[in-house]
Amino acid sequence: MNWAIIAAGLISGILGAMGLGGGGILIIYLSIFACVNQSTAQGINLIFFIPIALVAIAVYIKKKLIVWKIAIPFAILGVLGTLVGSWLSGMINNNILSKMFGVLLLIIGIKELFTKSKLESK
Repeated sequence: MNWAIIAAGLISGILGAMGLGGGGILIIYLSIFACVNQSTAQGINLIFFIPIALVAIAVYIKKKLIVWKIAIPFAILGVLGTLVGSWLSGMINNNILSKMFGVLLLIIGIKELFTKSKLESK
């Protein structure tokens, strides 16, 4: 196993457990460095996420950091969104899907660069 795979896996796991989107790192690694097409990279990311999510949920429950009244409706709507998103991704060409993912990352990055945090504004 090479260092890039180890780094991508560890960084994705750490960021995913923190709720910071570790899948973005994994998908980028798989798409660019492992030459995996976008749909396959997304599928691998989803399998990767299952154990990460289970461990993170257990830790967050133990620390009493989950507000169930808020979390349950989002989980239900997330499942519904997943069904629609899975159906849509099967209909979109891999090149277009890759470009959509890149644009999304770019928008998020620009927003983060130009948005002041609550700590900065005090």
